[in-house]
Amino acid sequence: MTDPTEAIRRQQVVEINSDPTGREALECKHGKVWNTSELQEDFEVVGFLAPYVIARRKSDGQQGSLMFQGSPRFYFSFQPE
Repeated sequence: MTDPTEAIRRQQVVEINSDPTGREALECKHGKVWNTSELQEDFEVVGFLAPYVIARRKSDGQQGSLMFQGSPRFYFSFQPE
């Protein structure tokens, strides 16, 4: 089975990680940003396909996706389904 999103996701991984951004810059661009421990407090991760994770927000059960960068590891841009 082929993944029709693989080429796009691979390019996004390269773009995100070619110039890793600090937390403040990510917050200016995307709003709320989480490090790994903060993400675990607010979400249950149910799957991932880099540079995305699928997660369920603990406060209300809303499922959606977040993007992430590799290093420093930050999650951002929560998009509810």
